[in-house]
Amino acid sequence: MGNFIENYGTNSFTDSVMKERLPKATYKSLKKTIEKGVILDLEVANIIASSLKDWAVEKGATHFTHWFQPLTDTTAEKHDAFVSPTSDGKALLEFSGKELTKGEPDASSFPSGGLRATCSARGYTAWDVTSPAFVRDGTLYIPTAFVSYTGEALDKKIPLLRSMEVLSKEAVRVLKVLGNTTTKKVTTTVGPEQEYFLIDKKVYDKRPDLVYTGRTLFGAKPPKGQELDDHYFGSLKERVSSYMKELDSELWALGIPAKTKHNEVAPSQHELAPIYGTTNVASDNNQVTMDVMKKVALRHGLVCLLHEKPFAGVNGSGKHNNWSMGTDDGENLLSPGKTPNENTQFLVFLTAVIKAVDEYSDLLRVSAANAGNDHRLGANEAPPAIVSIFLGDQLEDIIEQLEKGTATDSKFAPDLNLGVATLPVLHIDPTDRNRTSPFAFTGNRFEFRMVPSSGNIADCNIALNTVVAEVLSEIADRLEKATDVKAEIQAILTENVKDHKKIIFNGNGYSDEWVAEAEKRGLPNIKTTVEAAKALISDKNVAVFEKFGVLSKAELHSRYEVTLENYSTTISIEAATTLLIAKRQILPAVIKFETSLAGSIAAVKAAGVTTSVQTELLTEVATLGASLKNNIGLLEESVAKAESLSGDTYAIGHFYKFDVFEKMGKVREVADELETIVDSEFWPLPTYGELLFTV
Repeated sequence: MGNFIENYGTNSFTDSVMKERLPKATYKSLKKTIEKGVILDLEVANIIASSLKDWAVEKGATHFTHWFQPLTDTTAEKHDAFVSPTSDGKALLEFSGKELTKGEPDASSFPSGGLRATCSARGYTAWDVTSPAFVRDGTLYIPTAFVSYTGEALDKKIPLLRSMEVLSKEAVRVLKVLGNTTTKKVTTTVGPEQEYFLIDKKVYDKRPDLVYTGRTLFGAKPPKGQELDDHYFGSLKERVSSYMKELDSELWALGIPAKTKHNEVAPSQHELAPIYGTTNVASDNNQVTMDVMKKVALRHGLVCLLHEKPFAGVNGSGKHNNWSMGTDDGENLLSPGKTPNENTQFLVFLTAVIKAVDEYSDLLRVSAANAGNDHRLGANEAPPAIVSIFLGDQLEDIIEQLEKGTATDSKFAPDLNLGVATLPVLHIDPTDRNRTSPFAFTGNRFEFRMVPSSGNIADCNIALNTVVAEVLSEIADRLEKATDVKAEIQAILTENVKDHKKIIFNGNGYSDEWVAEAEKRGLPNIKTTVEAAKALISDKNVAVFEKFGVLSKAELHSRYEVTLENYSTTISIEAATTLLIAKRQILPAVIKFETSLAGSIAAVKAAGVTTSVQTELLTEVATLGASLKNNIGLLEESVAKAESLSGDTYAIGHFYKFDVFEKMGKVREVADELETIVDSEFWPLPTYGELLFTV
């Protein structure tokens, strides 16, 4: 760790490495491809491939892989050796430009939502030159896009890159009309905060539900949870600290800018946050980070859980997507400046985001939807399922001024004197933070807090980039035609505020009052992934994606199908695991305890002692045991019916959510009550106390 600065980025083929190792002409050609989209010549690709291979081999690589992101929220990789045998029985190390730029995985074996069939297997991977290659575990990883033989995007990188391009184009149009003639490109940046749990591997191995589903399907509340708030920001346990140090070291060597680490609210929960980066690189980095987290944990006898709700009764995990826009000459377009009311450029982009989030809140909601996140959203620990925007006192005041006409002043928070001579006077931010808001302005960026901890941040950024581009396009159209640009800007600002102020809410997003208020405002409350999926195929949303060529109608429909299929499959696996544990572990344990109690009662009776306590306990356990058996039967019937369904994926998903999932809950409810009664000697599963407090 002593040389961590020198080791930073050593396993990543960064710009500085390219500049050092590539011929000048080749480097310039590659930079034109990266920065201007100029097509890369095959001869240039061959030179790059040779240099990349030599660098990777020096790092211990024997193989290369086209690393891509199919519609699974995970990554995919097939490893090919650099070794090419020769006729004399020896071998050469070879890697061509063609191998660098193009690969061919089986497209029918990944989710496609009907775009590919088993008999139509061909698909291609294409090198993403904007994301650095890197070496891990003896393999050169080449970030790539994944496309079908017929041209449809089968991954999350292609639409993300498309959305970044269209936002840049429309933002530059707006800037040009506002008088900025130097900016040629606008880039979205992201800093994804990653929450996760660490539990002991030995305890994990005794929980089939964690092994098969990533979450506990059973578990009574322990005597202590997070009530004392003593874990949040608490001192790191030695074992956890050791894990975090190795995690940082490995991420830094890959050039991933891990910055912050701390204990989160729930016991055994932690967080890692990186420095901001270009959106597609940040997305790639986050996928790598999750994989490295899990592998490093195993080396420490731990398991890293990325499920959104691994434990009932304590906070689950999310991923906060800190999003902003910046120009190629270094200006943050969401920076208010010292006097935001006078910063026309900022106000235009701010109100554009407000309008986009309001008009397309359903797209943002589905971008954060999966089966695990359904447990979190609206559960008084995470943002509600209602999308709203927090702006804070200063900007809300400016918004109110704009609604009436022109913003003439800005509120400022006074310096904070702590009343102790040796403590500094604090210059505080102009606004507070709101951790209950799904989409909160936090100084010079928006923090989208709904994102699932196990998910790919590409999803929400594809949606966000595209809908903001749409509003910027509308603004550019108006301003380019205006005879009085200044007056038109003022009209746009006022209109956007009046029409979309309903999305702005600075209060407690966890409260029941907000749910009622949001309904009055007409804000959608989309509580489940199944219901959220409809946004992917609504006419309005299809139109905006097709307008910019980010996703076609067919590609959107495929994602609708994949979303529902993934949801149904997840619940199906959880239901099967629930039945496995309930029938083969919990029910037999209850019967053994009943038998033990009955033997105890018989022995006590033989001794002529009153047996009311044992008898009452046996009656209670027997009653609950019978209820458990009955609920197991009901769940089995529900699962059998679900498995017989075919055709409409929405109807199938709906049945899994509102029938199978509900019956799983009934089985758990009885089992968890039994856990509090059955002697620990008989209970077959490690308890929440053992899971959460043994690291």
